[in-house]
Amino acid sequence: MTEELHREIGHDEYNPVGTLVLIALYFLVLLLLWLFVYFIEFLGRDLTVVGVVI
Repeated sequence: MTEELHREIGHDEYNPVGTLVLIALYFLVLLLLWLFVYFIEFLGRDLTVVGVVI
């Protein structure tokens, strides 16, 4: 009665959708951060977060 159900998932049955979604979100965040740094920080030609005018 205390026997647990055990099911092995074969290689063909494994579907890593959640992992792919997390990787896609990670690259989306990287893209948004790159766009922020490129267009706002470097093309603004004003005092920015990255650099300080002495």
